[in-house]
Amino acid sequence: MFTPHVPNGLARAAVRFKPSSFVGTFVALLLAAAIVSACGILLETGLRASVPADRYAKAPVVVAADQQVHMTVGSGEGAYDAATPVPDTVRLPESLVGKAASAPGAAAAIGDVSYSVRQDDTLLTAHGWGSTALTGARLLTGEAPGTGEVVVPTGTDARVGEEIILDTPAGVREFRVAGTTATEATVWFADRQAVQLSGHPGRVDAIAVLAARSTPTGTLADQVREAVGHTAGAQVHTGDDRGAAEDAELAGAKEGLVGLGGSFGGVATMVAVFTAAGTVALSVGQRSREFALLRAIGATPRQLRRTIATESLLVAPLAGALGCLPGIALAHWWFGQLQNMGAIPEAVALRVSWLPLTVTVAATMLTALGAGYFAARRPSKTKPGLALAQSAVERPPFGWIRTPLGIAALAGGVAFAGVAASTSGEDAANAALGVVMFFMLAVGLLGPLIARICAAVIGFPLRATGASGSLAAANSRTNSRRLASAITPIVLAMAFSCTLVFMHTSEERVIAHQQRDAVTADHIVSAPAGLASDATERAAATPGVKTAVGLLRSSVLVPTGDGQFQSTSAQGITGSGHDLAKVQDLDVRTGSLTGLRPGTVAIDTTLAGSTKLGTGDLLALRLPDGTKATPKIVAVYGRGLGTGLVTLPAADLSTHVTSPYVSELLVRATPAAAQKLAALGTVTDRTGYAAAQDQSREINAWANTTMAAVLGGFAAVAAVNTLVMTVLDRRRELTMLRLVGSTRRQVMGMIRWEALLVTVAGAAIGTGIALATLVPMVKGLTGESPYIPPTLYGSFLAATIGLGLAAMTVPARAALRGTTERP
Repeated sequence: MFTPHVPNGLARAAVRFKPSSFVGTFVALLLAAAIVSACGILLETGLRASVPADRYAKAPVVVAADQQVHMTVGSGEGAYDAATPVPDTVRLPESLVGKAASAPGAAAAIGDVSYSVRQDDTLLTAHGWGSTALTGARLLTGEAPGTGEVVVPTGTDARVGEEIILDTPAGVREFRVAGTTATEATVWFADRQAVQLSGHPGRVDAIAVLAARSTPTGTLADQVREAVGHTAGAQVHTGDDRGAAEDAELAGAKEGLVGLGGSFGGVATMVAVFTAAGTVALSVGQRSREFALLRAIGATPRQLRRTIATESLLVAPLAGALGCLPGIALAHWWFGQLQNMGAIPEAVALRVSWLPLTVTVAATMLTALGAGYFAARRPSKTKPGLALAQSAVERPPFGWIRTPLGIAALAGGVAFAGVAASTSGEDAANAALGVVMFFMLAVGLLGPLIARICAAVIGFPLRATGASGSLAAANSRTNSRRLASAITPIVLAMAFSCTLVFMHTSEERVIAHQQRDAVTADHIVSAPAGLASDATERAAATPGVKTAVGLLRSSVLVPTGDGQFQSTSAQGITGSGHDLAKVQDLDVRTGSLTGLRPGTVAIDTTLAGSTKLGTGDLLALRLPDGTKATPKIVAVYGRGLGTGLVTLPAADLSTHVTSPYVSELLVRATPAAAQKLAALGTVTDRTGYAAAQDQSREINAWANTTMAAVLGGFAAVAAVNTLVMTVLDRRRELTMLRLVGSTRRQVMGMIRWEALLVTVAGAAIGTGIALATLVPMVKGLTGESPYIPPTLYGSFLAATIGLGLAAMTVPARAALRGTTERP
């Protein structure tokens, strides 16, 4: 391999006097650097994300439970710990509060709880009075609450000594107002009763430990760690780490950022580097006559390799550094959008450090050097006497290295397609990702051969269109490598855009259909923040109501085929399975919902397929707070995507979620009775109802669209860049055609037909790869075929053809401008 040294005269002269030869390479490397740096910034932010302590700012040490469930994957030396954030909050035993308080150096330990309660239609947040030591809340009137008492905000109508009714997770209770505070929308109970009313008796959210005077934080943390031991996975937090205990959403946000910056970043980086490397190779290949002339006048192979390496060093660092600027802007925009959607806590800040930017510049330089090296191998090894002759003809489309590798990649894609077609659920989806990656690699390696085949197939009808079409067909067939460099980025744009966008449209269509078909209730009563705890009973007691079933929406963790956990949507029902069947048609395939009672569960067919379980089996899952459960499967149904992949009694779910209030009531009632239900929440009929979209699904949909825009946009710009490079490199050819008698109209017609050939071939191959990926993926995830909206696909196709035509005709017109006076 070549070794770059101080820039030599040939390289400096080439960049200085022929800068247009490097513009395309510079643009490709700059765009690649932008994507790599953006993904690197998001990845680093996910790995180092933290939030400053707010509620626990006065407590130097905080004890909280591990908010992840762990599973050992593999065995022996290859075993590793796979951690998955829980959907809700893992809590600690209340008994640990006393242990933490007994630690040497601890002045006090406060068992903190936080949950929602209701006063009529007003939503309030409840805490134990002991936590006022953390917040600084002070009494304005009255005294601290005792058992059966509450301290309320001053805006409440109740006065000290009066009775007030509050709807708590433990049910509706009556309390005496002991005092008032200036805090807004917050009520305070006695510490012990606050825990009892939380819906999680005997458990606290976290333990805030106050230090005795002159006790260092590190010393106190060690003493508390020793006192609480490893009970219930208790973890001791200090400094900014306390924010993780305070904000349970941080763990999910970190996982999402790492997944976005790592998983998508890996794919995006590969695509960016792959495309940039192709552009660099094209730029070197276009200068084959120049390198051949240098060989003919005595330049050694080492001198040529050093020249190309030096050119890369002159262009790549600047492209990489400048590419980091739009990369930082992209990362800021992406991060801000995720925060606006609630996927990332507001307190988390984007981290922009030197590390991802340095890695980006280094990766850009390595890409340019590597691509230049492989592109320089042939001209540097060619004998001087043959160099000029060989540079004047097209090289054969076959290669001793790339062709066998391309065939292997093609075989790998076919193998993964077979695996995806024979499996279901997440296994099919994971295998489908291998399909798109292997097929894209095959297109890159077999590009010249594929281009020649496309030229032969599409070129046949072109010959019937006249002189321009015949010229386009002949040019495409004899310049397959140039054609391949133009087709590859178009294939990338179509394949990734279609896969990501149409996967979302397919899922949304299935979900909409299942929601429409599943709801058989006459009316639905809903409230975004949850209905009253006794809403189901009150609805059922309303005259004219035949059936009322409450739905508690949450998520559970289900083990996947690879030994890890996957967050799965769940609905807890308040009522019997028999009643549920009257208001919700889940399309039961096996078993019966009448057997649904505490300790049992019903699951969707896609989940049954991925876990390889059925009716009568035990499903080992984790409830929203990470608690282990092994309910018996009593039914398998087919409409889980529109309702919930897991259905279980609300009694099994409510004590493991922070807010146990049902969000929806499915009711069969007369129109007159439905009007009375308006006192409980918003009432809609079956046709006007759509279940609230799960936030994770909404974020995934947005992420897919954004990733399609980023990858598709990059590939589209790369395609335009490549097409412009190929046309501008053909000035001599276009001038020659004019000199031998071709009219300007005929030459431009040839260019248009070539553009049509390139874009149609690229779009067709990209669509084929997308279909090979989407069919098994969507079939595994939804059980149905992909849905491709004709209008949306037509817009993709029109944009591809339009960009291709513009990218080739505009520079062609510029190249012909100086030949207008010639015949």
